[in-house]
Amino acid sequence: MRLTILGGGGFRVPLVYGALLGDRGEGRVTEVVLHDLDDRRLSAIARVLREQAAGVPDAPAVTATTDLDEALRGADFVFSAIRVGGLQGRADDERVALAEGVLGQETVGAGGIAYGLRTVPVAVGIARRVARLAPDAWVINFTNPAGLVTEAMSRHLGDRVIGICDSPVGLGRRIARVLGVDPREAFVDYAGLNHLGWVRGLRVAGRDVLPRLLADPALLGSFEEGRLFGADWLRSLGAIPNEYLHYYYFNRETVRAYQEVEQTRGAFLRDQQARFYAEASDPGTAALAAWDRTRAEREATYMAENRETAGAGEREEEDLSGGYEKVALALMRAIARDERATLVLNVRNRGTLSALDGEAVVEVPCLVDASGAHPLAAEPLPGHAAGLVCAVKAVEREVLAAAESGSRATAVKAFALHPLVDSVTVARRLVDGYTAVHPGLAYLT
Repeated sequence: MRLTILGGGGFRVPLVYGALLGDRGEGRVTEVVLHDLDDRRLSAIARVLREQAAGVPDAPAVTATTDLDEALRGADFVFSAIRVGGLQGRADDERVALAEGVLGQETVGAGGIAYGLRTVPVAVGIARRVARLAPDAWVINFTNPAGLVTEAMSRHLGDRVIGICDSPVGLGRRIARVLGVDPREAFVDYAGLNHLGWVRGLRVAGRDVLPRLLADPALLGSFEEGRLFGADWLRSLGAIPNEYLHYYYFNRETVRAYQEVEQTRGAFLRDQQARFYAEASDPGTAALAAWDRTRAEREATYMAENRETAGAGEREEEDLSGGYEKVALALMRAIARDERATLVLNVRNRGTLSALDGEAVVEVPCLVDASGAHPLAAEPLPGHAAGLVCAVKAVEREVLAAAESGSRATAVKAFALHPLVDSVTVARRLVDGYTAVHPGLAYLT
């Protein structure tokens, strides 16, 4: 089976390859094709993968190319993890937004809109190429903003594109761990959009054990989301939010914290990864060891400003090991081998969440088999959650409309309607600021 990874020079590709190395089952991936626009990054990551594969019998063969058509032909699965504009683009997204006093995070608020506006046209182009060159391939999208990009691609690939994220998996795992439950035996009742969802229940043998967690302040304070949001707020919600909802519920505090840091997250990653790629390009360097050191630092500093604002402390060691690569592998195995699995994925709604139309991409538990991912029936969201989900989905639709039409006015509307951008005047300045620094937004007129 052939897996093509778009963004194959990306820093987290070794996580995916590491998961493949551990898969010894029938029908496993035997060939990996890395595609990237940057030869130097491709070469560095290919070195890491070679060192990972050392001593592993029958490790998947790895090839690299900068030719997209060559990469797509013959693919059974296409894993999309591109970053349009690179990490400099992410740093610029943060800087422009923070100068206006609003959040610049890459998937939430102004930063997420800017990232979406320059990514959607590229993702749509890829979807069209996949439909033409590899019509039977399944596309697994990890490109952020994941829900928005998956919806854009679904308009050309239908249900053959599925979005993944490690946040719901990590959240469910932490809740199960606190309650002493085996995560493999628990059903996580999670619903919302990507980076905008809530765990409403954790069912074991048909019984919901989440109320036990919500009723115990000590248990609530013993894991990351409990410390991040606070026990009182979680009990008020009657649910455990995705960590990204901290940007909504504590927006003023978070924006202030981001404005005060010496270096934003995007700038930190830009500089950190520049050092890694330079080091990994040196033939005398152990590339895998350099990658391991860099990854450990990256994971330990994840959402550091939010944790500092909330007094949440350091991340737990168990949460430093990634997770999206395990979701990707489970998804591929379920489809390729018809091994039924239940996974939280980004798929078209199809009536699952009553507040949204059928074509809206949502993040919900799905039953996966050889015919794809099928969203499971879900209870309606409570009013506060439905309102937020509908507002953000409306913004995503304006982003899609702006990307299709090239309308600057529609882009302004997308910014202005977002709950975390509180002014049409600010929205106009954001569009001016982003078009000034991003060549990829030159299409907005």
